[in-house]
Amino acid sequence: MKRLFIICAAALSLASCASLNQARLMQSGTKVLQAMAISDNDIKGYVTQSVKQLDAQNQIITSGNYVTRLNRITKGLTSVDGTPLTFKVYKNNEVNAFACADGNVRVYTGLLDVMTDDEALGVIGHEVGHVALKHTLNAYKMNLYSSAAMDVLASTGNVAAALTDSVFGQLAEQMVNAKYSRKQETEADDFGYDFLKGAGKNPYYMAMAFEKLMDKSQSGTSAQVTSIANLFSSHPDTQSRIDRAIKKAEKDGYKRP
Repeated sequence: MKRLFIICAAALSLASCASLNQARLMQSGTKVLQAMAISDNDIKGYVTQSVKQLDAQNQIITSGNYVTRLNRITKGLTSVDGTPLTFKVYKNNEVNAFACADGNVRVYTGLLDVMTDDEALGVIGHEVGHVALKHTLNAYKMNLYSSAAMDVLASTGNVAAALTDSVFGQLAEQMVNAKYSRKQETEADDFGYDFLKGAGKNPYYMAMAFEKLMDKSQSGTSAQVTSIANLFSSHPDTQSRIDRAIKKAEKDGYKRP
């Protein structure tokens, strides 16, 4: 009898919870249906708007040694899986680089200051890997779906009203600081490794780039340490990744430069 009472009580509790959350569930369902109507091309267009926000907030270097180096590093890299690639340099001492779902790639002067051309190419290859594998697109999409913009879109159906400059700015910040799973990072590592090989470079530079990031995270300036923490915080077990890249390079017959 006691057991029956407990079961009944639990059932009533569940029914009550279902009733209380019905409106929320209906709203979530509406948001999901609205989100399903947003295509990947739409998302890439929104990404471009977020990149415009970032470009407006940062100093873009248009000439000089940094630009010459980046042009040399990325020579011949015009697209990835049909998405055109556009490279620009931010004047910023942070050790950072990121690639966006629409093909925009931004490299900070701080990264170029601490890396050789081939090491920088390894980092860029890794970041472009996130684009090729749609990690960046899916991350942006999920951030969009969870943003306040979707509440506006769900209630009005008006994309223009939902996606304000403020929303694009918020999504831009999340894009720069995107976190990826261990599996995604491993996939991007593999892409970057093959990226170097395809460019005729020694893929050992991938491991060397990671070694330098790990070293700077421990001995660099406070600004470098902070920025590397942001760049590498979602990259778990760094030493294992370095060891894995070295093992692959040596197996393929490459030696440390």
